[in-house]
Amino acid sequence: MHKIAVRLSAAAQWIRAQNQKGQARGRDRGDISITTVIIWVAAVAGALAIAGTIAVVVAKYNGVLSGI
Repeated sequence: MHKIAVRLSAAAQWIRAQNQKGQARGRDRGDISITTVIIWVAAVAGALAIAGTIAVVVAKYNGVLSGI
Protein backbone atom coordinates (compact mmCIF):
# COMPACT_ATOMS: atom_id res chain seq x y z
CA MET A 1 0.00 0.00 0.00
CA HIS A 2 2.91 2.31 0.77
CA LYS A 3 4.36 1.77 -2.73
CA ILE A 4 1.07 2.82 -4.33
CA ALA A 5 0.95 5.97 -2.21
CA VAL A 6 4.54 6.84 -3.14
CA ARG A 7 3.84 6.32 -6.85
CA LEU A 8 0.66 8.37 -6.73
CA SER A 9 2.51 11.12 -4.88
CA ALA A 10 5.24 11.10 -7.51
CA ALA A 11 2.63 11.25 -10.29
CA ALA A 12 0.87 14.15 -8.57
CA GLN A 13 4.15 16.03 -8.23
CA TRP A 14 4.93 15.49 -11.93
CA ILE A 15 1.47 16.70 -12.96
CA ARG A 16 1.82 19.75 -10.71
CA ALA A 17 5.24 20.54 -12.23
CA GLN A 18 3.89 20.20 -15.78
CA ASN A 19 1.00 22.49 -14.90
CA GLN A 20 3.38 25.10 -13.51
CA LYS A 21 5.54 24.90 -16.65
CA GLY A 22 2.49 25.53 -18.78
CA GLN A 23 1.46 28.49 -16.68
CA ALA A 24 4.97 29.93 -16.91
CA ARG A 25 4.74 29.89 -20.72
CA GLY A 26 1.56 31.91 -20.68
CA ARG A 27 -2.14 31.39 -20.39
CA ASP A 28 -3.72 29.19 -23.01
CA ARG A 29 -7.38 29.97 -23.43
CA GLY A 30 -7.99 26.51 -24.86
CA ASP A 31 -9.99 27.72 -27.83
CA ILE A 32 -11.25 24.96 -30.09
CA SER A 33 -11.75 25.88 -33.70
CA ILE A 34 -15.18 25.43 -35.23
CA THR A 35 -13.65 23.10 -37.82
CA THR A 36 -12.52 20.72 -35.09
CA VAL A 37 -15.99 20.71 -33.57
CA ILE A 38 -17.59 19.99 -36.95
CA ILE A 39 -15.18 17.11 -37.60
CA TRP A 40 -15.85 15.57 -34.16
CA VAL A 41 -19.62 15.87 -34.53
CA ALA A 42 -19.46 14.29 -38.00
CA ALA A 43 -17.26 11.45 -36.73
CA VAL A 44 -19.56 10.68 -33.80
CA ALA A 45 -22.67 10.87 -35.99
CA GLY A 46 -21.08 8.55 -38.54
CA ALA A 47 -20.09 6.05 -35.87
CA LEU A 48 -23.62 6.08 -34.43
CA ALA A 49 -25.12 5.60 -37.89
CA ILE A 50 -22.87 2.62 -38.58
CA ALA A 51 -23.57 1.07 -35.18
CA GLY A 52 -27.31 1.59 -35.66
CA THR A 53 -27.22 0.00 -39.11
CA ILE A 54 -25.35 -3.02 -37.77
CA ALA A 55 -27.86 -3.37 -34.92
CA VAL A 56 -30.81 -3.24 -37.33
CA VAL A 57 -29.28 -5.83 -39.67
CA VAL A 58 -28.44 -8.17 -36.80
CA ALA A 59 -31.94 -7.80 -35.35
CA LYS A 60 -33.55 -8.41 -38.75
CA TYR A 61 -31.55 -11.50 -39.61
CA ASN A 62 -31.15 -12.90 -36.10
CA GLY A 63 -33.73 -15.64 -36.65
CA VAL A 64 -32.28 -16.59 -40.03
CA LEU A 65 -28.73 -16.76 -38.71
CA SER A 66 -29.62 -18.91 -35.72
CA GLY A 67 -30.51 -21.84 -38.03
CA ILE A 68 -27.02 -22.04 -39.52
